[in-house]
Amino acid sequence: MAPEAIDPSPPPAAALPAYKGPTAYKDASGTSPETFNRHAEEHGTGTHAGAKYPHYLPVWDKEVKYPPLEPFEHYEHGKDADPSFPNLLPPGRSQVSDLTGNIGAEVHGVQLSALSDKGRDELALFVAQKKVVAFRNQDLSTHPIPTALTLGTYFGRLHIHPTSGHPPNHPEIHLVYRSSTTPSSSAHAQDFLTEHTTSVAWHSDVTYEAQPPGTTFLYLLEGPSSAGGKTKAGGDTLFVNAAEAYRRLSPAFRRRLHGLRAVHSGVQQAEQSLGRGGVVRREAVGSVHPVVRTHPVTGEKALFVNAQFTRRILDLKQEESDALLKFLFDHIALGADFQARVKWAPGTVVVWDNRVTGHSALVDWEDGSRRHLARITPQAERPYETPFEEDDVGVGEL
Repeated sequence: MAPEAIDPSPPPAAALPAYKGPTAYKDASGTSPETFNRHAEEHGTGTHAGAKYPHYLPVWDKEVKYPPLEPFEHYEHGKDADPSFPNLLPPGRSQVSDLTGNIGAEVHGVQLSALSDKGRDELALFVAQKKVVAFRNQDLSTHPIPTALTLGTYFGRLHIHPTSGHPPNHPEIHLVYRSSTTPSSSAHAQDFLTEHTTSVAWHSDVTYEAQPPGTTFLYLLEGPSSAGGKTKAGGDTLFVNAAEAYRRLSPAFRRRLHGLRAVHSGVQQAEQSLGRGGVVRREAVGSVHPVVRTHPVTGEKALFVNAQFTRRILDLKQEESDALLKFLFDHIALGADFQARVKWAPGTVVVWDNRVTGHSALVDWEDGSRRHLARITPQAERPYETPFEEDDVGVGEL
């Protein structure tokens, strides 16, 4: 197959109309430069120990600025994979169990840090098929950070998040952090829940970029389930199968979605970061992507809209766009029969394909346990769609 043509860089968000969309960006993370107490996080408090991985504690350097991202040619390693997965899932050593009937798996007996290139190729395909995979008993967090980044680099150019905290000298690591000094009962969380009934915020990562992520890694450093306090559960992550969400729609509805393009914007995320005393390392951008995208390896079509970043369907009037987006957002959010809930445990690395899934963190614990995870986010190809096909069979049509 000939390489995909590279599109120009995305326009600055200021070059796109300031679409608001039917939903607003929600940030319930609870940690910012203004609320972060480094001494307490490093050395502990009367009720919570210091961070288990202090070299992963976040920094926010307001003096650092990055230029706009340049387009690049992505190579999709899943195309080279052996579909029987002999290097990823060797017989007799690996155990795989499905999380649900249509999304997710849990794997034991595989060490991601030790995979060969062939094993990594198979990982890309396996994750594209399963959508999200929880690998247990991993050693990734015990390796030096550059070793973890080397694993991610195989799958694409590493994204540097425009607003999040990162470990010192490693901006390619996106930290998901709720500190022990900012518990769920903190003022920020209470203010958030005064305005919102839930912390659920379905999204696919940084879709405002021209080339959003593909195979993505998130590994647990500390969480409520690993804390020494009374909480032994909490902080799970929800995932949704966006390909199955597409197939559940009627053929007539799916046909109508094809050809539609939507604006994805990072403006609200940047504004909220600045409003909380945070950083914006790179000018906020917006990109236009198809509402239905095609996976480059599996050929699956998936809905590619999300309530956090998708703001307007082009060529529709505002009321038409808002109504259609709200229907699609609700369809994704309410589809419990094509969703999975991943429970975190020490040594867990979750790998998912951002092209065919959405996800949401949950803030559901109240004892102040630290929730500390690291994300490695390789970018992939620019989203594209292939023509509607009559044999795009949906559930109930077999």
